[in-house]
Amino acid sequence: MRKILLIVAIAIFFTSCIPTKDLVYFQGEPISKTSVHKMLNEPYRLQVNDILDIRLKAEDEKLVSVFNQTNQQGSQFGNQFDEQNLYFTSYTVDRQGNIRIPYIGELNVLGYTEKEVREKVEEELSKFFKDISGIFVTVKLAGIRFTVLGEVENPGTLVLFQNQVNIVEAIANAGDIKLTGNRKKITIIRRNVEGTQKFSLDLTDVSLFNSELFYIQSNDIISVEPLKQKSWGTGTTGAQTFTTIISVLSLVTTTILLVRNL
Repeated sequence: MRKILLIVAIAIFFTSCIPTKDLVYFQGEPISKTSVHKMLNEPYRLQVNDILDIRLKAEDEKLVSVFNQTNQQGSQFGNQFDEQNLYFTSYTVDRQGNIRIPYIGELNVLGYTEKEVREKVEEELSKFFKDISGIFVTVKLAGIRFTVLGEVENPGTLVLFQNQVNIVEAIANAGDIKLTGNRKKITIIRRNVEGTQKFSLDLTDVSLFNSELFYIQSNDIISVEPLKQKSWGTGTTGAQTFTTIISVLSLVTTTILLVRNL
């Protein structure tokens, strides 16, 4: 009986511990390229609930002041560019895919890129100005919003005010993956005008840097699956696993002794 218990304990110990190869990021060597490698990164197309920051500039600011109500409102918040202020001072894409710009009115932007929206705004401005060459229009997505769920330290929805956000930055801003998180099974759920798509990533493979999925998109949902060791409940480190095994063996031994003494 003692030999059986010892064999069982050893088997549980080695199968429940998390191996180092499952914890180390970007294993392997980068693939050297003899030619210039261009990352495929298609421009983002706007979705419902996206927030756009549209600004007009000219030598005579009075010419465009009527269109820059967002700037006037922004001054009330001390020009602090945080998520809450941008919600009130920028343009949110409604359920019909429209934004409402002063004097221009409704403008459909659903499925358009930032550049295409800028061109549409410039086209509308030509109805108010004979010459718009002196007017500079900028259209930017007001931060990249994404949600991280699962085995990370700080799950939730985050907004990063950057032009691009890669998967490494997204995970890092969620507090990194826990020891019980499966770095080989990262799922990205992406909704766009074409429907819902699902992708899988392996953060332990250095070839990720050459993947088309290296950069996330706004409104992506990133899910980190748990390792099987978590469901077993034996512990995430060798010490925790050893403590659990000792407790189980003590319980089994005590039970056997009590049954024999009955």
